[in-house]
Amino acid sequence: MNIGELKTLADNIRAEVGKAIIGQEEIVDHLLIALFSSGHVLLEGPPGTAKTFLAQCFSATLNLDFGRIQFTPDLMPGDIIGSNLFNFQTSSFTLTRGPIFCDLLLADEINRTPPKTQAAMLEAMQERAVTIDGETHKLSSRFMVVATQNPIEQQGVYPLPEAQLDRFLFKLLVQYPDAAEEKMIVSRYGERSGAPGPADFGISAQADEKTLIAASEVTKTVKLVEDVVDYIVRLVRATRETADLENGASPRAAIMLASAARARAAISGRDYVIPDDVKALAPSVLRHRTLLSPAAEIEGRNVDAIVETLVEQTEAPR
Repeated sequence: MNIGELKTLADNIRAEVGKAIIGQEEIVDHLLIALFSSGHVLLEGPPGTAKTFLAQCFSATLNLDFGRIQFTPDLMPGDIIGSNLFNFQTSSFTLTRGPIFCDLLLADEINRTPPKTQAAMLEAMQERAVTIDGETHKLSSRFMVVATQNPIEQQGVYPLPEAQLDRFLFKLLVQYPDAAEEKMIVSRYGERSGAPGPADFGISAQADEKTLIAASEVTKTVKLVEDVVDYIVRLVRATRETADLENGASPRAAIMLASAARARAAISGRDYVIPDDVKALAPSVLRHRTLLSPAAEIEGRNVDAIVETLVEQTEAPR
């Protein structure tokens, strides 16, 4: 596979998802970037904005083993990763694998479960492996988490630990559609009854595991020149130096931003990264890795505005 073929693959996936999802083009692009750079995605938005359906449609275009966990307050770590159960017929323990053993995992309403259960995802997201009773079990090399959370509901939710947030490549804000898009949505779905699925819209797989591995290898060949590396480092370090943020982004954020920029260049048909790739992805990579300072919080400022200001103030290479 070459860069041109990778761009064609990305265009085909966009077209297939577009059969069922109206709007949300930027979200789909970020999902593609995360896919080709081996990252995880956190979708935050109000109920009814097709977060879950978008993940299902995206998975359907990739012919991946799809898994879903509906997070609830009584969910236990073993419900996610599995456990060894005693088999009375054989008088031995048998491993019962949890739903995390899949290629693409939809972690629905991930903030509705306690931190102990959320922490069961950490090893899987970082190492693509889980440990059960002291034994490590490898997950798929294509393992990817698409998590959703509702920012409106405040009762019975548990904010994600900072360590887990840092494992997500992107935090994407899913907005309400504009008037024209909403009219198209009602026209398309209003005549249907029941919950639709990707197959109802003729979504077909555009890739398999072999193709995705080849695409990831092509992404690694995208050139990242020293000037762009320097720009990424200066931008990330700026989040630690501004008085508006109590905590800035870590070196891991810089690494992930560089990797995502290479994937963005690849799906755009380029074999080199430009500063605009970094600028376009910086808010999604940094918004969940920074904390407002008390003064900025009192003034009613938000992280996105501060990150955008830092992007504007950090000089980009020419």
